Amino acid sequence: MEELAERYLSQALSVWGLDVEYVRAEGDTMYLPGPDGGQRPVVDFVGGFGSLFFGHNHPELVAHATALLAAGTPSHAQLSRRTEAQRVAAALNTVTDRELSAGEPYEVVFANSGAEAVEAAVKHSELARVFRLGALSAELEAHAREVREAVAAAGADRPLALAPEAAELAGPGADADAVLAEAARHNAEALSRAPEFFALEGGFHGKLVGSLQLTHNPTFRLPFAALGARARFVPAGEPEEALKYVAAEQPYALDVLLRDGAVRVLRRPVPFVAGFVVEPVQGEGGIRELTAEQAARITEVCRALECPLIVDEIQSGAGRTGSFFASAGIGLTGDYYTLAKSVGGGLAKTSLLLVRRSGYVKEFELLHSSTYAKDSFSCAITEKVLEMLERDGGAAYRQAAERGARLRSALEEVLAEFGDVVHA
Repeated sequence: MEELAERYLSQALSVWGLDVEYVRAEGDTMYLPGPDGGQRPVVDFVGGFGSLFFGHNHPELVAHATALLAAGTPSHAQLSRRTEAQRVAAALNTVTDRELSAGEPYEVVFANSGAEAVEAAVKHSELARVFRLGALSAELEAHAREVREAVAAAGADRPLALAPEAAELAGPGADADAVLAEAARHNAEALSRAPEFFALEGGFHGKLVGSLQLTHNPTFRLPFAALGARARFVPAGEPEEALKYVAAEQPYALDVLLRDGAVRVLRRPVPFVAGFVVEPVQGEGGIRELTAEQAARITEVCRALECPLIVDEIQSGAGRTGSFFASAGIGLTGDYYTLAKSVGGGLAKTSLLLVRRSGYVKEFELLHSSTYAKDSFSCAITEKVLEMLERDGGAAYRQAAERGARLRSALEEVLAEFGDVVHA
């Protein structure tokens, strides 16, 4: 049979010695067809890049999925209430209350994959920025209207006095109308500045149009650089580089207003940074963990920039590091969180975006949608996964921490013995 489904990738897999087809999977084991017609076991050290916290086809999850399908649970019920989704959101907020210091609930948006959750975060953060721009524009226009009304009331023979900065803006012999016109021209350009994001060097956030531009690897990103959101990458140990960039690039709007009988012009910073995206543990970047000190500095940078901190927990979250959120262990509290992979239990293709309530834009729910997102089947699987993680006082978290410590110890022994060929 001629291969027509990603045949060039299949050729690459052949070169790499990975062109095998697995026929069954359970736990941490996958099975290949054996030479005698049987099946040959292979230990799965990949684990779906974080998708299989409970392994392949966990019996409890399979039984739950089978029962859901047997009951005719709908997968397509758009524009309807989803009780399972509300329970998932409530369960997640129980976890955030315990592990994070947010001091408020998180609104939950559902998606299908990790990359789509990041896309939703990009869209939501940009919508929030657009609303801030709208508020600034409305304030500028209100002040300009006051000046225009004052000009009309004074009459042509009594022009309003111009403060020095207003006279300098419009030029010699100019009047208030000229100042308003010049400010309007300037503001049209300043307010249209394209949004930018900050992300960490070494980070990986997906390969869709928006998420790809937040992914540092130039091999993936650069061929599509003209398509997506603009991102600036800074080292995890030097997040203040973001502040230096903004200081040099900051656009300003000109606010024309009447003060003490004179027309004045004030500079107002235009918000153009939409968000700062980080992974508490970088996967593709080489399993690099943020330190508590780095997390604190990144948080301060976001506060200074007045932009949301978007924490990507797609690979590191849902229990993999000994707590539900890897960021909890370093005191990192995000305004947004993205979750995916293991929250689907290895069976459901689902993901989640959490947005701190104080920064949530309710209009987003009418502007963003996804066909399969928030379906009852996937939500019910995620609900079961959360229940299994939290069971017995978080025994799954403790087991992950214990096994992680053992694995780290073993790897450190390898590093000590083969430091000339193994890089930490």
